Amino acid sequence: MAEKFISERNLKFLLHEVFRIEELTRYPYYEDHSKEIFDMILDTALKVSKDKLFPILEEMDTDQPEFIDGHVTVHPNVRDLMNEFGEGGWINANFSYDLGGQQLPLAVVLASRFVFFAANYSASVYPSLASGAARLIASFGTDDMKDLYLPNMFAGTWQGTMALTEPQAGSSLADITTTAEPTDGGYYTMRGQKIFISAADHDGVDNIVHLMLAKIKGAPAGVKGISLFVVPRERIEASGELVFNDVHVAGIYHKLGYRGAPIVQLSVGENNECRGYLVGEPNKGLSYMFQMMNEQRIDVGLGAAGIASAAYYAALEYTKERPQGRRMTEKDPTLPQVFIIEHADIKRMLLFQRAVVEGSLSLLLQCATYADYEKVMDGEDKEKYSFLLDLLTPVAKSYPSEMGILSVSQGLQCLGGYGYCDEFPLQQYYRDVRIHPIHEGTTGIHGITLLGRNISLNGGKAYRLYLDEVTATANDAREFPELAEQANELRDALDTLQDVTATLLEVRKKGNAELFTADATLYLELFGIISIAWQWLKQAIIIRKALQDDATGHDADFYNGKLTTFRYFFDYELPKIEGLAKTLKKHSGVTIAMNEPLFSD
Repeated sequence: MAEKFISERNLKFLLHEVFRIEELTRYPYYEDHSKEIFDMILDTALKVSKDKLFPILEEMDTDQPEFIDGHVTVHPNVRDLMNEFGEGGWINANFSYDLGGQQLPLAVVLASRFVFFAANYSASVYPSLASGAARLIASFGTDDMKDLYLPNMFAGTWQGTMALTEPQAGSSLADITTTAEPTDGGYYTMRGQKIFISAADHDGVDNIVHLMLAKIKGAPAGVKGISLFVVPRERIEASGELVFNDVHVAGIYHKLGYRGAPIVQLSVGENNECRGYLVGEPNKGLSYMFQMMNEQRIDVGLGAAGIASAAYYAALEYTKERPQGRRMTEKDPTLPQVFIIEHADIKRMLLFQRAVVEGSLSLLLQCATYADYEKVMDGEDKEKYSFLLDLLTPVAKSYPSEMGILSVSQGLQCLGGYGYCDEFPLQQYYRDVRIHPIHEGTTGIHGITLLGRNISLNGGKAYRLYLDEVTATANDAREFPELAEQANELRDALDTLQDVTATLLEVRKKGNAELFTADATLYLELFGIISIAWQWLKQAIIIRKALQDDATGHDADFYNGKLTTFRYFFDYELPKIEGLAKTLKKHSGVTIAMNEPLFSD
């Protein structure tokens, strides 16, 4: 199995050359850090991944979590890994000093997490969830909550989760039925069911802290009546004793992939002894939870890109070692076979994978950089970065997730029949990556979010800011004759996007809301392709500048390899928007016209 699962050179290229992340250290919040510190962190992340995560990738897939005597057992290394991530400061890395964190830029944290996800996605989810849940408490909880929960969650001894989904309410959170009844004891009595909750019970930690959505009795109907609660598996008594909090495991799900982390069904308050502690104000829970949801959506995109990266390097290694056939120009059967990486179609598949992985990673780090600058800016600049991050979150989640499946599939195809066998890891990567378009909001939901909400939010300001950002990159690229063609193609793509968007908004103006969002998923796909083209052009500008400075040796190969991948994306992927645009502008309504009886045979 290939021991390489990411490109360290590309990761540092993106951080330092494209996004110049060390410029953040000019601001007081980040001034304690430096380029050397960022590189040391990435080097450590790679070492932890190679030593601790990657060696148990297959074991965690085959030795799945088990539901025994009402509790979930997981791979024995999970406890050691959680301790490792706690002691290493990975869980609290992006938190402020006053909360016990390290004030690292999110871009550096996500770069490290990308390495972890590529090495072993299932293992990396445990600390990632703990970090996200802890941030909800840090942002909206009381000081007592912070003192009680954060130290143990940061240490990796307590797990954090987000508990939203219910049997009758998947993406439709307005329909949740879990209830919270106030008491005079400073807590609420919780009762209900939650399903598909990642890491919601396991023996790799001492306690589980659920950030749970529920409705206080008498609350308004729909999403306006949702509140957020801390619901620990074991509550902490005044004496400091941990007492079971009536949070029962009803079962675990056996999954296609992502098998190393349990997905759990919870039964809450079977004995009316489950205590929940209100986070923030009543009926504002969904707005609070969106913080963790959006963080996790970026993580989902990052996880898909990480798995696709590992699959790419496994396929690349195989194609360099597998002899098969001869070049098309060689007819002599006595000549030795060539390695399959010499065949054009294999190179096409490898280029596709690299284009998806490195384009997706660039977009994800772009989002992280927006978040980092939002933290240190004021006024209009702060608003700008906030709007751009909000607009692009559905894209950063969905493009890597959907295209990651196709990317891993092409990696599997490179191996032929061997890719379909468990002798090689491609089949596991293919199973692992399939969850990403589903969890943290399906692609369909994110399409509706982008088209139905984000494009028009604040009078369309975020959308206009996005157009300005992409246009600025295209204008910068025109300074290089070698990039002028692609710069013009990106400008044309923006014109197509604006034309499609205006056409769809006209449909909404006429009052046909269903027709307006019927093909929102296609709109999201079109938007995603253009966004990745933008990121590749950004990279190409930096590469052109570097090559002008006479880069040599490995650096020259690296830059030229990326330039070829950049050209591939513009030649093979960007043209796909024309077909999407044609369908979107037609808005035929065929999916609306189709009804249930017509699906019968």
